[in-house]
Amino acid sequence: MGGATGGAPTGGVTTLAASTGGAVPARPVLLTVDDDRTVSRAVARDLRRHYGDRYRVVRAESGPDALAVLRELTARGEMTALLLADHRMPGMTGVEFLEQAMDLVPSAKRVLLTAYADTDTAIRAINDVDLDHYLLKPWDPPEEKLYPVLDELLEQWGRAAPASFEGITLLGHQWSAETQELKEFLARNQVPYRHLQGEGATAVRTAAELTDDALLPATVFPDGTVLSRPSLRDVAERCGLPTSAGSPFYDVVVVGAGPAGLGSAVYAGSEGLRTLLVERTATGGQAGTSSRIENYLGFPRGVSGAELAMRARDQAVKFGVEVLTTAEITEIAPHGDGRVLRFADGSEVTAHAVVLATGVQWSRLPATGAEEFSGRGVYYGADPHEALSCRDEEVYVVGAANSAGQAALHFAKYARRVVMLCRSPDIRRGMSEYLVSRIEASDVIEVRTCTQVVAVEGADHLERLVLSDSSTGGTETVAASRLFVFIGARPLTDWLGDAFSRDDHGFLRTGPALLDGDGRPPAGWPLTRAPYHLECSVPGVFAAGDVRAESVKRVAGAVGEGAMAVTLVHRYLEGTR
Repeated sequence: MGGATGGAPTGGVTTLAASTGGAVPARPVLLTVDDDRTVSRAVARDLRRHYGDRYRVVRAESGPDALAVLRELTARGEMTALLLADHRMPGMTGVEFLEQAMDLVPSAKRVLLTAYADTDTAIRAINDVDLDHYLLKPWDPPEEKLYPVLDELLEQWGRAAPASFEGITLLGHQWSAETQELKEFLARNQVPYRHLQGEGATAVRTAAELTDDALLPATVFPDGTVLSRPSLRDVAERCGLPTSAGSPFYDVVVVGAGPAGLGSAVYAGSEGLRTLLVERTATGGQAGTSSRIENYLGFPRGVSGAELAMRARDQAVKFGVEVLTTAEITEIAPHGDGRVLRFADGSEVTAHAVVLATGVQWSRLPATGAEEFSGRGVYYGADPHEALSCRDEEVYVVGAANSAGQAALHFAKYARRVVMLCRSPDIRRGMSEYLVSRIEASDVIEVRTCTQVVAVEGADHLERLVLSDSSTGGTETVAASRLFVFIGARPLTDWLGDAFSRDDHGFLRTGPALLDGDGRPPAGWPLTRAPYHLECSVPGVFAAGDVRAESVKRVAGAVGEGAMAVTLVHRYLEGTR
């Protein structure tokens, strides 16, 4: 078997030559290296006979070829359990191969196959390359001279081996904003991944030829494909997530896949409307980052925002809804009885009606230095997976609403200490009582009221917070490496044109809120009827959920408005046909 090689990534895609097939197999690898093909086949035959049901046997006929195979296997996240190398090989001896292989697969057991005349070399290799064992040729019968030795070594390896991994490997510095963005994208789209850095990433970076930090962050896929500094769209396409519309026309396009958008999509699809659901990042919206929603109807034990979002997405797809990820709509323009929606990539679709469910995003922290450290210690919102990275650390949470309370309780399962910073004198002003009681009962969570963050400091990442206490007028500097911000939200409506009426905070006005004091429609309204309850100032475009002015900012309320919007879409379509 020849080696696997790959070109150095230059900001795009690199594919490591596929020598092991597509998806990552669950079985660890036993790699044999011998330049004598007859011997090589005999070793592989004996190994497969005894270990073929538990391990995958791979052959190489030279040291350089074997190293190339190891680089490929490592880049794919496959585990190598055993290296069995012949000593007398031209160009690179077995000892030389095992020495270099240690950098790629340090945990693999190393066995040297040698002749009686080379036993002194084999004995020296026990110290030089941490050789686990050497075997003399011939090894017949294998039941006596081969299997007992390898059984013991593989048992030792199995006890210390990590669990197999079959997802994406993410390489990037912990305090990189780009790495953080990729982590959030993969987690929220429920794409299995592992984030390697430091010593744990050395072997994979070497195998994928990503030793230059300028090439990070990077993703290594199970089939060996390497994406250096990829966009979210690059990753989505490589993961098989649809990013472009499959048709030029739809009955209804739903913009935003939070609870309101998912509610609209499910009801529209179930009622026979050809529906397109468009999301910039991941389904679930802001609610999708919630570790546990406990007051949503029908889930007495609670449900995570991610699970609720994926259930709703699967339900929408079941009803024929087409779902796009990393797709951004930049304009909605009238086109006869329809509406043209233009995407950032230059494409466009036409729909009879549109539901805007773009939700809100967290307000930025108004503290000196906060923007500088965004993604490098300062985070807006928190996906549940972030708590795992905070094990035994001290975590600061800014905010006093339900989202902040849910995050604090989730972090408390892993962090050594969680400090909640609240401007108000009492967290009960904006938080549900069931959360307040649990926070007060926690030995891990400390609540500091009347406190604000006025400055964020550090070198390459967050290291200190300057806090202000409004009750005393004093300031305090505390050590901190992670700050999670939940301080209100603003709507995502900047991209909409002037034809869309908004309130002073940017939320979309709909229905009765558009009428003047005499109950008349707004100027420029082209229809004789008044706007429907969720209809925007542009006919045929409806708003649902948090993006709508005066909406109830609750998951149940958003889902309800999403469903109601579809009822109004039907009414609108009946009036235009």
